[in-house]
Amino acid sequence: MSVAVRVIPCLDVHAGRVVKGVNFTDLRDAGDPVELARAYGAAGADELTFLDISASFEGRETTREVVGRTAETVFIPLCVGGGVSGPADVDALLRAGADKAAINTGAIARPEAIAEISRRFGNQVLVLSVDARRDPAQPSGFGVTTHGGRRDAGLDALEWARRGAELGVGEILLNSMDADGTTAGFDLEMIRAVRAVVDVPLIASGGAGTARHFVEAVEAGADAVLAASVFHYGTLSVAEVKDALAAAGHPVRRDDLAVAGPSAATT
Repeated sequence: MSVAVRVIPCLDVHAGRVVKGVNFTDLRDAGDPVELARAYGAAGADELTFLDISASFEGRETTREVVGRTAETVFIPLCVGGGVSGPADVDALLRAGADKAAINTGAIARPEAIAEISRRFGNQVLVLSVDARRDPAQPSGFGVTTHGGRRDAGLDALEWARRGAELGVGEILLNSMDADGTTAGFDLEMIRAVRAVVDVPLIASGGAGTARHFVEAVEAGADAVLAASVFHYGTLSVAEVKDALAAAGHPVRRDDLAVAGPSAATT
């Protein structure tokens, strides 16, 4: 049986509140992370991703107290990122209640951190978050950014994704910084390009606006689809996205089938 496509709401957190903007600017308040997490858990989300979007930029660790309260409200896998730079940070997040940790800026600064974390905890807990945008200066046409898209990392996105997989990440969260918050659709070309160079599960992020967009991302090679704005502001529900995926022939997990096999989040 094919592995079910995961539908993942994303909580972009700044100063303890969920926010959302366009291309990580002009942020608007979208609610309390604990309340949103509880609602998404009840709505059938397969996982939640919690990203402290200003942690690296401000040079601090993820707000663990908020992570702990969020973890207490949900019974689905919780991935947390923001300010992760090594095994000690991952250990703290796991102790706070996270199931996975996402690393971005910390891995670019010190790539060996990926191998260190994977050796200590297993690659199933580590997600490489790649904030990519179109960059003609890079061989693939896609470059990597850091600090919430504020800085150019000077890396080719495809090469960095490939290296991350080789170093031991369990999956890759690919966020199109150009499409982020636009609701104009995922960057399908970028998804196909990364899918062609890595074998680990690929989470597509950035640009979802309609249920059809999620289907297109999966058909381009994504194993999971992540979104924020369309879920936070009620444009789409998790159920509507799963209905669209199922209608297109892609397996999804339903609440009544959750006990039929291992979690779709298992990698």
